[in-house]
Amino acid sequence: MLGATGVHDVVPYNPYAGLSSEERPCARQRDGFENATFRKIGAKEYVFCDGDPRTHIFYVEQGVIALSKILGDGRRQVIDFAYPGDYIGLGLLKEYIFDAQATCLAKVKCIPASALEQAAASDPDLALKLYKAVSAELTTARNLLVCVGQGTAMERIAMFLVRLRNRAAISGANDGVFSLLMRRSDIADLLGLTIETVSRTLTKLRGMHVIDIVNATEIHVLDEDKLEQLAA
Repeated sequence: MLGATGVHDVVPYNPYAGLSSEERPCARQRDGFENATFRKIGAKEYVFCDGDPRTHIFYVEQGVIALSKILGDGRRQVIDFAYPGDYIGLGLLKEYIFDAQATCLAKVKCIPASALEQAAASDPDLALKLYKAVSAELTTARNLLVCVGQGTAMERIAMFLVRLRNRAAISGANDGVFSLLMRRSDIADLLGLTIETVSRTLTKLRGMHVIDIVNATEIHVLDEDKLEQLAA
């Protein structure tokens, strides 16, 4: 749904610029990506909404996207956050089943769903990559369900911070410093806590010298072993 509220600059995406003919994928594999575009999305603006037709798969290039559902009584449940390198909207349903809202300035690559599915049908490597992405989503959801269902506030926050630290490490940041590119309310809605509990628990972790809160959006893990112990 390229006409979604909050969409700014839309520019063609060419992932094969600068590649030799040998390095470029076959024509059938290219089709889904050569029809792709980039979208820039402002903070609090939507990539898509629950119930919209599932016309595109989105690949996060920059920023963080909160995936959420509005419950019958109006409360909001964040299902997860999508980070650079994550796909949003994978699946076989005809409609999106959650809201996707940027927590900060973000950029996504928009790939026509039908074209991507056709490319995957003829490209085992691409199909395996998408299968792994869906499997990772399910694993994350199951782990989160256990943590939220049984974990204390400290365990939930510690688990969340460990996940962010691990993602930062994968991206090459090995100094234990990472950004919280979401509001405290977003974290609370993910972990089933109040905003006050999130803030209080982060402050407690700082007092325990497990983390340092550098500023409103930056965390420095001082004691990785202790943080992992608290998250267990």
